[in-house]
Amino acid sequence: MPKTQTTRTTASNPDVAAAAAQFLSPIVLDLMALTVNGKQAHWHVRGANFIGVHELLDQIVANAQASADLAAERIVALGLPVDARLATVAAKTKATAVPAGFTKSDAMIADVIADMDAAIANVQAAIDGLGEIDQTSQDVAVEVMRGLEKDRWFLFAHIAE
Repeated sequence: MPKTQTTRTTASNPDVAAAAAQFLSPIVLDLMALTVNGKQAHWHVRGANFIGVHELLDQIVANAQASADLAAERIVALGLPVDARLATVAAKTKATAVPAGFTKSDAMIADVIADMDAAIANVQAAIDGLGEIDQTSQDVAVEVMRGLEKDRWFLFAHIAE
């Protein structure tokens, strides 16, 4: 009689999975907040270099969504659920309140950069903490950091002197 295969999560140790998820979950939430706030900023930015900032914000939103998906899929691959519903994102992130209406580009950029900085702090904590827990999850955090820092640089260049 053939052996029955059992389905198991990627992580051989549920404690490793739980520890990795504790570092990756805040990243998912921050990136989802950046996605929502970035789109709000995209629709309402006004002023200097409108087209450049407007289009860059769309790219930042797309990159944040892709990075959130990367981190969330790692958590799920470890066998754990992810809660990134809007109510959870609002309750558990430090995202700034991007204005509801039209805003000059310099102020809007500063708000989006503040959201990015909050996300970057959580990503750095994940990179630092995951090294001895799960290097594959750490690689996910490093990839997220690479994209966030590049997008931040592109956005900051619009207001740098």
